[in-house]
Amino acid sequence: MADIITLTEAAAFQIKDMMKEHEEEGAYLRIGVKGGGCSGLSYGMGFEHERHEDDHEFEQHGIKILVDKESAPILQGTVIDYKQSLMGGGFTINNPNAIATCGCGSSFRTATNAGTPEQC
Repeated sequence: MADIITLTEAAAFQIKDMMKEHEEEGAYLRIGVKGGGCSGLSYGMGFEHERHEDDHEFEQHGIKILVDKESAPILQGTVIDYKQSLMGGGFTINNPNAIATCGCGSSFRTATNAGTPEQC
């Protein structure tokens, strides 16, 4: 099975930097989706040390990535990048399954999952 998510080199470099800064080397990077946000679904990323039985696990640029079973179809084909600008830097998430996003870019919905929209 192909990797669910693609991390660009820039994103991987930034994540490795964050792992080092927070003494999380060797941790998994968990990427998931939860209900909420103004469009209905929100992305979540964080470090974790335990893999759950129903997690999909794969590795890119030396980073071990976990995606839970529920998030996998929603995130299939997503590209995570890191962009640097004069205003600072930030992760960008390009999800081909998102049919609507909000202005902040961290909330979305798909054709099959409207999530649980909240007020902005």
